[in-house]
Amino acid sequence: MDKYLNIVSFNIPYPANYGGVIDVYYKLEALRACGVKLILHCFEYERPHAPELESICDKVFYYKRRTGVIANLTWLPYNVYSRKDHRLIENLLQNDYPILFEGLHSCYYMDDPRLRNRMKIFRECNIEHDYYRHLAKSGKGLVRNAFFKIEAMRFQAYQKVARYANLIIAVSTTDADYLRKQFPNQRIEFVPCFHENNRITAEPGKSDYILYHGKLSVIENERAVLFLTKHVFSQLKHTCIIAGMNPTRLIREAAAPYPHIKVEANPSKERMDALIHNAQIHMLITFQDTGLKLKLLNSLFAGRHTIVNHLMLAGSGLDPLCLIADTPDEMIRACEQLMALPIDKEVIDKRKQLLFPAFSNEDQGIRLYKMIYDERE
Repeated sequence: MDKYLNIVSFNIPYPANYGGVIDVYYKLEALRACGVKLILHCFEYERPHAPELESICDKVFYYKRRTGVIANLTWLPYNVYSRKDHRLIENLLQNDYPILFEGLHSCYYMDDPRLRNRMKIFRECNIEHDYYRHLAKSGKGLVRNAFFKIEAMRFQAYQKVARYANLIIAVSTTDADYLRKQFPNQRIEFVPCFHENNRITAEPGKSDYILYHGKLSVIENERAVLFLTKHVFSQLKHTCIIAGMNPTRLIREAAAPYPHIKVEANPSKERMDALIHNAQIHMLITFQDTGLKLKLLNSLFAGRHTIVNHLMLAGSGLDPLCLIADTPDEMIRACEQLMALPIDKEVIDKRKQLLFPAFSNEDQGIRLYKMIYDERE
């Protein structure tokens, strides 16, 4: 008998070129490979409709976000209330299939009494109130920081909506532990991010540059780049490349005085793949310990050496595959050490032992399928 699944996505998950939408898109692919027929409901946010989704989904519905000041006049988080659309609940009520809500942002209808008897799955991708509190410290201006503080308070109150889920799938073991304390009566499982790598493609050898990559308009990534540029990259003589979508003015200005620090804005997928594969070192830091950082997985599947701080690894179990450095001096020493050290096949083979099956899309897709449809091995 055919298995169907509704997926409510906070954004259009194609192209799969940043954080959360990468997890959504490759989860769709993995579930499709299990034979699930997918009904995708996605909110439009700074991205056009994607006909490509129709090749893996049986149906795709698009909904407009209710943005602006009026959408902020609510006790609910703005990022939740702006994703309220009566057409979504009407479409969900057209069938009785399970519903996967992607992130708290998409959960407006999670507690709707009309869905009381439905199988509901909540995909946690961040501890949102921690994330927004962190953003409130970004120094982005009084109005924006006030919004982030208010949004953090709203999300902390709103997270209780997860008690209406039959299954919660957390993105890291750290987040899973937190959620088990908050929701002791819920079923909570760790299912890592789905991603673009089906196999390890890292190449032996060495090169002459250090890479930081990510969506550069994201405040968290901007802060990491500014820190690395000021305290680490500026102190090195090696080429340092900062690559990703929409670098901010502050990033460009910080890198400008240093000829060996290069910013590559909006590289094509082919160019980004080449940068990731050929870099001698992937330098990845974060100032937040929730969620699982997809760029870490991409670096370990496709790149050579990876230097991270402790917060980047939180709840991932990937510590043995990285060199950990928490201070600028430690990062500089790590760079000097690894720039002279080719990576060999033995190191790459070691990754397979840790990355499979725990971070295999195929294996995790099968696990998730069995959780949703209550099937046993």
